[in-house]
Amino acid sequence: MCDHHKKESHHRPGTTLKNEKAHRKDHLNWSRRSFMRNLGIVGGVSLFLGKTSVSALANNPLIKALNNADSDRILILIRLKGGNDGLNMIIPLFDYGTYQQLRPSIHIPENQVIKLNDAFGIPSYMSSLENLWNEGQMKVINSVGYPDQNLSHFRSSDIWASASDSNTLDTSGWLGRYLEQELPDFLENPPEHPPAVQIGGTGNLVFNNSGMNNMSMIVNDPEQLAQIAQNGQLYDVNDVPDCYRGEQVAYLRTVANSTFRYAGVISETYNGAQNDVEYNNNQLENQLSVVARLIKGGLSSKLYMVSLDGFDTHAAQNQIHPYLLNVLSTGIAHFFEDLKKSDDDKRVLATTFSEFGRRIEQNASQGTDHGAAAPVMMFGPGLEENGFVGDGPNLNDLDNIGNLKFNIDFRQIYATILENWLCIEKSMVDLIMGQSFDNLTSLGLQCSSITSTNQPLGRANIPFRLISIGEQMKIQYELPEAMKVNIQLYNLSGQLVGKLLDAYQYSGKQELIFHPKKMNIIPGQYVCALQAGSNRTSRRFNHF
Repeated sequence: MCDHHKKESHHRPGTTLKNEKAHRKDHLNWSRRSFMRNLGIVGGVSLFLGKTSVSALANNPLIKALNNADSDRILILIRLKGGNDGLNMIIPLFDYGTYQQLRPSIHIPENQVIKLNDAFGIPSYMSSLENLWNEGQMKVINSVGYPDQNLSHFRSSDIWASASDSNTLDTSGWLGRYLEQELPDFLENPPEHPPAVQIGGTGNLVFNNSGMNNMSMIVNDPEQLAQIAQNGQLYDVNDVPDCYRGEQVAYLRTVANSTFRYAGVISETYNGAQNDVEYNNNQLENQLSVVARLIKGGLSSKLYMVSLDGFDTHAAQNQIHPYLLNVLSTGIAHFFEDLKKSDDDKRVLATTFSEFGRRIEQNASQGTDHGAAAPVMMFGPGLEENGFVGDGPNLNDLDNIGNLKFNIDFRQIYATILENWLCIEKSMVDLIMGQSFDNLTSLGLQCSSITSTNQPLGRANIPFRLISIGEQMKIQYELPEAMKVNIQLYNLSGQLVGKLLDAYQYSGKQELIFHPKKMNIIPGQYVCALQAGSNRTSRRFNHF
C-alpha cells in the first residue's frame, strides 16, 4: 500500500548561549538533529577498517569533476568538533601581556611556547608540528570566521558546512546538495572507486541533501562486505511499487547497491597497503591511519573528512585542551610522515576547521565560552613555505559582545582550495559556493592542471545548479555564449510534467525560480533537464 507523506517543517533558529540552560538545550538539539539525520533513507551499514568507521560518498557531478581533473591531488578536512580555542593554540606573542591578563589561570606560560616567528607561537605540547613548519609544510590563517557569527554549535556547524550566509537557513551541505543532483545514468555507469570518504564524526551537514538526509554510504566489516560485493545479489531497483513510497525504496536500494560495489575496492585498497609509522591509539590517529592506508593502497578518492571531538571547553580547559591539541599535532605529524614514505605526501593538503573559536577571556570555571573568530591550520608540501595569512587577532578591538573580529571569511579558504588545489574552474567555484569570494593568493597554492576541456556537471560544460529554497526551487546556470535554452521537468518514468523555459538567452549567469506545488506536481522525485544549444545536462531533486 502506498501513501503520500508530507514532510514536516522545522524552524531551527540560531541561539546565543546566555546561560547554562541554553547551553544544555543547544547540545540536546545538536545531538538530536545529528541522530535524526543519520536515520535518513540514505543511511546504511558501517564499515570498520581497523577500529574506525568509514563512509563513502555517493557519486555526484562535483566529485566527477574532481576525478576527471588532470590531477591526483587529495584534500583532507580535519574537523575540530565543539569550537576550538584558537588563542591557546596559536599564541599571540605580539600582545602577550593582554593575553595573559585576560586569561590569568589558563594562559600558556611564555616559557612553554615554541616560537614560530616573533609574533606567534604554539604550546610545547604541539611540538610534533615543528618539523612540518620548518620544512615549509604548514601555514596558519589568522582570524577566520564569517559575518554575524552564530554561537550555537549546530547552527554554526551548518553555516561552515553549507557555506551559506549566517541569516540563510540552507539545509544542504556544499557537497551534499550536489549528491542529490547526480546523473540520470549513475546506476548504469558508477565510478570504480568512491569519489570521497568520510571517517567518523557523522552528522555534519556537509554531506547532507536538501531533505537533511545523510547522503554518505556506510558499510561495516570490510571482509564480510567484500564477500557480499563479490557473491551477493544486488537489489532490483525496478521491481518496486509505482508510487512515492516505491521511489524511496528504489532510492534506498540504489544506495545499498553502491555500498556493495565500493565495499570490495575499499577493502582491497586498505589491505593492499600498510602504515609505515606507528600511530597512537586514539580517536584521530585511528582515523588518519585508515586514510593513509587507503591513499597508499591506490584508492582514487580525492576528498576525505576526519574529526576530533571534545573542543567545547567551558570548564577545566587546561585539563582537556592540551591533550586534544597534542593528539591533533601528533596525528598530523604521523600522517604526513607515513605518506612521505610512499611519496604520497606531495599530493595531499590537510586543513583544520571548527564551528567557532572561544571567548577572549576565561570564565569562572577555568574555561572559555563560545566565541567567534579563530585560526585555521593548513598542512602539506603543496604550501611550499611556512607562514601566516591575514592579520593576527586584535585583543583590544572586539565586536559588540566582546568577541574577536574576523578578518578572513572561511568561504575564501574553500574557494581557494577548490580553484588552486583541486583545479576547479572559477565559474564552477562560484556556483558551488553560491557567490564569488576573493582568492587567498598568499596561501601559495597553485594549480598547473586547469583545463578548458573539463566537463564538471553532467555531459555538458554548462555550470548548472538546482537549489531548494523552502517550497521553491532555484535554477542557476551560466551560458558561455548567447543560445536557445529549454528547461523541462520529468518524473522518474521519463514523463514530461512541466515546461519551465523555452527562450533565447544572452551569455552570462542566469537564474530561474519555480514552485512545484503551484504547478500541481505531486510529491516525489523528479529530474530537471536543461538543454542549451547542443549541450544537455540534468539534475534530480525531491519535491515533498
